[in-house]
Amino acid sequence: MNNPDLYIYLLVALLPLSACMTVFEVNPYHALVIRGILGAIAAMVYAVLGAADVALTEALVGTMLAITLYAVAVRSSMVMRLGVVKDVAKESEEDLNFKRLMEALRRTFSKRFMRLEIISYEDKDGLQQALMEKEIHATCVRFVPLEMDDREEEEKPYHTATRVKSIYEIMESELSSSETSLTYVNIPDSGEKH
Repeated sequence: MNNPDLYIYLLVALLPLSACMTVFEVNPYHALVIRGILGAIAAMVYAVLGAADVALTEALVGTMLAITLYAVAVRSSMVMRLGVVKDVAKESEEDLNFKRLMEALRRTFSKRFMRLEIISYEDKDGLQQALMEKEIHATCVRFVPLEMDDREEEEKPYHTATRVKSIYEIMESELSSSETSLTYVNIPDSGEKH
């Protein structure tokens, strides 16, 4: 029962196994590593079977180049850009509500392997313009009551608005923060098709 080709069968069996692991991996960074392993196994199988040129191509393009491009794409797409007014960013060092809100947002998005990037703007007009021009995904501004009445104590100190429906749904379902109210802003596409 000594089969000299047994190691080839084992190598080939690793291909669908690593492919399934890649597909079912939740963490995109772990999926990148497994995809690299998949490419390395494929290159090894090609080399063992005598296709050195295909093995080299798989190693260079299918593994190294693809993983690099995927890593850049994952890194740039897994960020939630939150715009704030500079005054809010400066006061956040002393504002416990703002600190709790940012910590809750970071915790919520880190479950989905996303980063929270805070971007400061000079004023609310610049902040709204950035949201409309899709430079940021959401805004967070201090809530200023219009009248002094009994409702002031019940109001949440911050208001968060987002233009991305999936981010709104994530924050609505998981953000149990008493520091912010949440709004979804539907921004129509500016590109008109003729």
